[in-house]
Amino acid sequence: MTLIAGNWKMFKGPAETREFCAAFEAPDGVEAVLCPPYVSLAAAVESGHTVFAQNVHWAAEGAYTGEVSAAMLTELGVTGAIVGHSERRQYFGETDETVARRTVAGLEGGLRVIACVGESLEERESGQTELVLRIQVEALKDAVGPHERLVIAYEPVWAIGTGQTASAGQARQAHGLIKSLLDVPVLYGGSVKAENAEELLSQEGVDGALVGGASLEVESFEALCRTAASIS
Repeated sequence: MTLIAGNWKMFKGPAETREFCAAFEAPDGVEAVLCPPYVSLAAAVESGHTVFAQNVHWAAEGAYTGEVSAAMLTELGVTGAIVGHSERRQYFGETDETVARRTVAGLEGGLRVIACVGESLEERESGQTELVLRIQVEALKDAVGPHERLVIAYEPVWAIGTGQTASAGQARQAHGLIKSLLDVPVLYGGSVKAENAEELLSQEGVDGALVGGASLEVESFEALCRTAASIS
């Protein structure tokens, strides 16, 4: 089933989350996942929707100010987590090693994990896309290998929040490379919205989408989910 995950980033406190969840209804034929900020996880879980966190730490507990463990998330009723999002790599020092460690901890803690990979604009323009993806994906492969609860999200960094989107051919090529390295579902992430979802989701090897801005409004997220359902 096509997976559409809405990454809310640092938007929506508990009150807005309850309002969104009460209005949102995912169509049949698609699995819709909501990924609110930590303070809104409990409110989202109360709604009965499938809820993932935006990160998870590699340790079960300890002196890690500002982090949360897999056990804490599962106790809340959260069933998965995103790790290694490009913004975490860019602004908060995430590396391939820490992303792999978070992935291992999430899976071992019973969570589903969406592990993000992708190249920057400079890397693409210098012809390093394949090399970058190989390094990032092989770090995950070495750490966990194929796993029934692991999903990879390909997010070209140059398309995150910019309005730019990889062409259908670029997405298909990148997804094909990732799947040749690690046999897991692969989502596309990078300015996905209802208007371009059909073309992207219909490409071979594209198993869903990690959605940013278009997931913040009920109408746009539902429209995107309907498009995904019609393709699957």
